[in-house]
Amino acid sequence: MQFWTSSEFDDHEQVCLFSDRATGLRAIVAIHSTKRGPAAGGTRFLAYPDEDLALSDALRLSRAMSYKTALAGLPCGGGKSVIIGNPSQLKSTPLLHAYGHFLNRIGQSFATGEDVGMSLSDIEIVRAVSPFVGGTSSHGAGDPSVHTAVGVMHGLRAVLNHQFQRENFTGMSVAVQGLGAVGWQVAERLHAQGARLIVADVLQANVDRAIAAFGAIMAPTETIHRAPVDIYSPCALGGVVTERTVAGIQARAVAGAANNQLASPAAGAALAARGILFAPDYVINAGGIISALEESYKMPGRTGVVQAPLSERLAGIYDRLMAIFARAALEHSTPEATAERMARELIGRPNP
Repeated sequence: MQFWTSSEFDDHEQVCLFSDRATGLRAIVAIHSTKRGPAAGGTRFLAYPDEDLALSDALRLSRAMSYKTALAGLPCGGGKSVIIGNPSQLKSTPLLHAYGHFLNRIGQSFATGEDVGMSLSDIEIVRAVSPFVGGTSSHGAGDPSVHTAVGVMHGLRAVLNHQFQRENFTGMSVAVQGLGAVGWQVAERLHAQGARLIVADVLQANVDRAIAAFGAIMAPTETIHRAPVDIYSPCALGGVVTERTVAGIQARAVAGAANNQLASPAAGAALAARGILFAPDYVINAGGIISALEESYKMPGRTGVVQAPLSERLAGIYDRLMAIFARAALEHSTPEATAERMARELIGRPNP
């Protein structure tokens, strides 16, 4: 592993490696910034091809969490944790407990929650041995996927307003890629508001369910980005918008719940060159971390009072995206570049 020379290293404050031979646990926790408060970020459990890719993912995602929390106006910083391995084979209660005990060592600097490969029930198991866990049903605002989906819908309204000069989804077509906990709820809400759906998921059962529930049309996961729709909404893993795939996108906007949707800055520039609006993912999908604020104040050594109701804080995603779109247009920049500048100003980091 190459830490300081990694292309994703951005003066991260701390990188921790945890291992437990008895359970097979191997985890990386990357803390990007604590300028605004203790770092927060989910735990991803994934079978990475190699350790360098796991490290790169942790570094990239933790930096995005710094941006997400800063632009959401939260008094916390950015971090991320990855557990290396196939969760269907490696995950166990002893492993999750071992992970929780390691979290206790760095809990004053980092708290976590669910992410890809980690369910709400998994996080509850970690919570049994560590208080530095958010997004649990019994100690906070409940399942964060619900709040993430609500926030994504507020963000989609901003996209609708800015790019289409519309106030509702009636008759609009949306391609939803990924029907997991968040993607399904986004699709459900879009359908309820009159949108026509094209869907893709690696699990055929999820697609069949969407066809039955929403009258959705199925598309292959590899080609859904080419669907003739108004909005393309990636809600699975990141990196799906590349310089190559941009050429096939027929939508006028890309806005979804997945983290790190752009494979590179060049991919974002390619979207802009084609007049396709991009909603920065760490802004539109901030609902989960926003909902965890009350829970974070209950953790040992932390205090604070939440002033606004959760519904109002989630609705703020609309305003933040509208402000980003407006500033990007004024500066003749892309939304993601503008959002990054705004976030780095808030955490006191020079622009790269």
